[in-house]
Amino acid sequence: MLSYRHAFHAGNHADVIKHLILLQIAQYMGDKPAPFWIIDTHAGAGCYALESAHATKLAEFRDGVGRLWDAKGLPPATADYVDFVRMLNPDGQLRHYPGSPWLASQLLRDGDRLRLYELHSTDVKLLEGCFKSAGRQVMVTAGDGFAGLKAILPPPPRRALVLIDPSYETRDDYANVIKGLQEAMKRFPTGTYALWYPMLSKPESRKLPEKLKGLGAKDWLHATLEVSAPAKDGYGMHGSGMFIINPPWTLEKTLHENLPVITRLLAQNDGAKYKIESQTS
Repeated sequence: MLSYRHAFHAGNHADVIKHLILLQIAQYMGDKPAPFWIIDTHAGAGCYALESAHATKLAEFRDGVGRLWDAKGLPPATADYVDFVRMLNPDGQLRHYPGSPWLASQLLRDGDRLRLYELHSTDVKLLEGCFKSAGRQVMVTAGDGFAGLKAILPPPPRRALVLIDPSYETRDDYANVIKGLQEAMKRFPTGTYALWYPMLSKPESRKLPEKLKGLGAKDWLHATLEVSAPAKDGYGMHGSGMFIINPPWTLEKTLHENLPVITRLLAQNDGAKYKIESQTS
């Protein structure tokens, strides 16, 4: 039975790096005239009310997007990300936060498509409500996103961004992302894959980056954002990472311009830091 709900964590530091990168990749793909798809394997509810009981229970957004909300002198890509969040908050008060599906939908052109997968029954209904007027351009499927990739790849336009960010509630999630990426890359080797993962003390989390590097992709980019040093008791998420296979050539430079500022603004103690590493063919 699924218990994870992203509403508890909407707008936190992990969302900041994940959604900044999502926007940069989607905007890059949209710069070329050929159509593309965005496929989100763990889509969540689509958008979130930050004043809801779920969001206020932990209020993680206050130390995430909340710290960027009124910040001055943000680098262009970070300012662009905040502007997208402002689209859901036209009165200037941070009350709503867009999930990956909503952000992706804002960058679709007429020929582009968004394919969303979600297992949690409550979130599926919310997701469907979020896109009830979207027509054929957005398709919501109640089901396993990894299974969905087997059926949907390669997409008809042969251009796609696949976003993968499971909850990592169980040890199987770590194995599933490796297996899912291996199978997806066989079906669609030229696709862009963006995988999010939490930085935790557990060995499955610490070993995941090296396993991702071992998948055999010729071109990859790995970026991490740590907002604090790991807790001495080993509890909690002190940061998160994004591993991108076949990234846009512009993305690494953009992250070098933005992550130092984001790290400084989101730092919770002296252990805050970021890392960017890459491989190109």
